[in-house]
Amino acid sequence: MVSFFIALIVLFIGYITYGHLTEKIFGPDDRMTPAVEINDGVDCVPIKTWKALLIQLLNIAGTGPIFGALMGACFGPVVFLWIVFGSILGGAVHDFMCGMISERNKGASIAELSGIYLGKPALYIMRVFSVLLLLLTGTVFVTSPAALISSLTPSMLGNTFWIIVILIYYVLATLLPVDKVIGKLYPVFGVILIVMAVSIAGGIMILPQYQIPEVTLVNLNPEALPVWPFMFVTVACGAISGFHATQSPMMAKCIMSEKNGRAVFYGAMIIESVIALIWAAAGVAFYGGTQMLSDAISNLGQSGVVYQISKEMLGNIGGILAIIGVVVCPITSGDTAFRSARLILAEWTKLDQKKIKNRLLITLPLLGVSAVLTQLDFNVLWRYFSWSNQTLAMISLWVATSYLISNNKDRFASLLTAVPAAFMTAVSVTYILVAKEGLKLSTSVGYPIGITAAVILFVIYVVMIYRKCNHKT
Repeated sequence: MVSFFIALIVLFIGYITYGHLTEKIFGPDDRMTPAVEINDGVDCVPIKTWKALLIQLLNIAGTGPIFGALMGACFGPVVFLWIVFGSILGGAVHDFMCGMISERNKGASIAELSGIYLGKPALYIMRVFSVLLLLLTGTVFVTSPAALISSLTPSMLGNTFWIIVILIYYVLATLLPVDKVIGKLYPVFGVILIVMAVSIAGGIMILPQYQIPEVTLVNLNPEALPVWPFMFVTVACGAISGFHATQSPMMAKCIMSEKNGRAVFYGAMIIESVIALIWAAAGVAFYGGTQMLSDAISNLGQSGVVYQISKEMLGNIGGILAIIGVVVCPITSGDTAFRSARLILAEWTKLDQKKIKNRLLITLPLLGVSAVLTQLDFNVLWRYFSWSNQTLAMISLWVATSYLISNNKDRFASLLTAVPAAFMTAVSVTYILVAKEGLKLSTSVGYPIGITAAVILFVIYVVMIYRKCNHKT
């Protein structure tokens, strides 16, 4: 349990110290934000900082830091290290930079930012890539809550019925002004997500039958999956997630001062990592080992595991919290996924989003495609979502690196994002080479290629820094 407490403390210290460094390198000032300058009453709307923080948390979290952490815990307590240092050095920096760079570009999406800082080819690639990822995300977060609700309701209200109900809600949440549905419901659900995690943390610390193992570098995965790169893709939302790059621009349109960015963007990621850390610890403590945890996930599914842990630790109240968590949290990520997709397509098509007709022209086809995708195998969708998620994180960090090279006087400041960008390059390239949903190459081939790809991009980065320095002289 000592490792668990140290991990929590390090996350807190990371927010204060590395969060301050990240903020200092970016350099927030007193310029008008899109919420103040544009204030269109639909997407650019001033929102109080505490509300923006809770909305950002729900936007980026969903069940990601719960499900991903539980699956990551199957590798053993080594997952604590990835959650803590992945978040402080990578995920929180990623979210802050994506949000703040977007804010300085009138709330532009990550696709548009890619075009600005990496060139036109990156713009077109990221437009397609981002929309596909958001479609996969939204679809994943239609099917999983629909399946759980249908299991708890009369058989006449089947899975298809609840998919339709959730999609109707998504239409409303995607179309209406951000402060009407999202701005009112998300702060409440954000508190529920935090209360749920704190309650579970209290259970595993107070109840004597649960013991959190100490950190070890030994791989305890019962299926013998290697830690590299599988753990770094399995645990995304609790450490670093490209999906966040599509969500941060939403709150970039709503913060009232650049100086709120650290609390909203860096802070939300640290809170999400605390939630992931708690659930990873709960998984191994509750089941007593990675083999039993893995068996429980296989037999009950992630939602069933969450319900079992919550119900047995916290009684009926825990069961209610679990149901709310695994139903509401994915839905709150699904609706913002479709909202982000609408905004990216609006930038692409130049359709003015003040008009409800233009919003409908984009929203209805999006949700129609998602309705078709819900008929595919959930596990297949999730595997491709996970890889594309981390690939987007890699690209977003290179976007942020290019921004810092262009806008920061300190030539070494861009190392803040270049180092995690290179790391995530190695992760995403290696994974797609060796994973069964990828090229299925042996690790003796996939590992060197993945690392070489990261080294090549880092060398290109060093050349860019060198040219910048020569240009100045």
